[in-house]
Amino acid sequence: MAQFEQKSLFADTKTENIPLAERMRPVVLSQFIGQSHIIYDGSLLCRAIKADKLGSCIFWGAPGTGKTSLANVIANTTGSKFEKLNAVSSGVADAKKIIEEATKRFNAYGQKTYLLLDECHRWSKAQSDCVLPAIEKGIITFIGSTTENPYVSMTRAIVSRCRVFEFLPLTKGDIVNGLKKALKTDVVLARQKIQVTDEAFDYIAETCAGDIRNAYNALELAVLTTDVNADGSILVDKVVASQSMQRKALSVDTGMYYDMLSAFIKSMRGSDANGAMFWFERLLEAGTDPLLLARRIVVHASEDVGLADPQALVIATNALLAFQNIGLPEGRIPLTQAILYICNCPKSNSVVEALYSAEACAKQHPTARVPSYLMDKNFARGTEELDEVPYKYPHNYGGWVEQQYLPDEVKDQVFFVPTGNGQDVGCRQNKKKK
Repeated sequence: MAQFEQKSLFADTKTENIPLAERMRPVVLSQFIGQSHIIYDGSLLCRAIKADKLGSCIFWGAPGTGKTSLANVIANTTGSKFEKLNAVSSGVADAKKIIEEATKRFNAYGQKTYLLLDECHRWSKAQSDCVLPAIEKGIITFIGSTTENPYVSMTRAIVSRCRVFEFLPLTKGDIVNGLKKALKTDVVLARQKIQVTDEAFDYIAETCAGDIRNAYNALELAVLTTDVNADGSILVDKVVASQSMQRKALSVDTGMYYDMLSAFIKSMRGSDANGAMFWFERLLEAGTDPLLLARRIVVHASEDVGLADPQALVIATNALLAFQNIGLPEGRIPLTQAILYICNCPKSNSVVEALYSAEACAKQHPTARVPSYLMDKNFARGTEELDEVPYKYPHNYGGWVEQQYLPDEVKDQVFFVPTGNGQDVGCRQNKKKK
């Protein structure tokens, strides 16, 4: 009996040492959180998983969005053999061994094998090519998991044989629901008396950037490092949550935060360097994520300066890159340079005006037809029609020639109207139309 109790004690200790994010990993599809655009009743992915008919696919998205968790659900649902590899630590030999064993099972029992490859973008062409025959024969069902764009980072041969599912950052509601569920159902947290304020839930959900693993880690750290009250309870408030997230909580209310952010943006737009710098530093002192401000600087380099000085976007994007590599406090210097540059630039909103005008027009004319001389002649269609009006190659006419590029339905529309400020003077065709 004592021996049994000792084993149970060690089992409990082992469970407690497993991170909360791992303990909360879903086993069945009903436990999965988020990705409602691809995971819902009757969706293609759900039907395929439930019927055990999932084909080769790639799960692409940011960390903590559920890629490995969904693979874990598939592993627990399928009647097929499930193998896992990590592209960082595995090689061609590892893949060939799995394929050999999978081939034996397939030939002997007709059983398929799922191969989950984490960080699949890290595989070389040689590694990718070794699994292609097994995928094509149905011996291997490939499931790749990656944080990188597979269309850019992976070999085309693999991507062309897979359906790509994009995983989006989880919503605030998804994160809060996941944290509340952990408090009620986790084998470690559920046996404790834990009180988490709504402000703490909201703070973790807002600052975890859609990464539920990050949110789970913050909640677990908050619980483990908070003293137990006299009544045996553990209180996690916003201050504790901010310490667990290792990010300063906002020292202002929501309304004032958005007012200051608006003042910062309007100061840049209004070419007031003093105002922009004051609100920039005020927002940082209040606990605003500097990356949020850096992204706003990049946006306004196009929205408010645009073609009046295209160099503003170059400086803003490089300031963002510099901050990502440097961090605080020195990272404020390149951001300040970008702010001051934008404030001192001539202003033009022709970029966003052109964007919104073209967007509205495109939505109003979803069936507008491409003029025949602009069509791609490489595809089979009535070639006689393509030759009715010849395409004028602009370089044969000195770089520009008058020619209709819009569909007939909107041929007289003008989306881009140069403001004349700075370098925003437009091209010959736009001047002619104006």
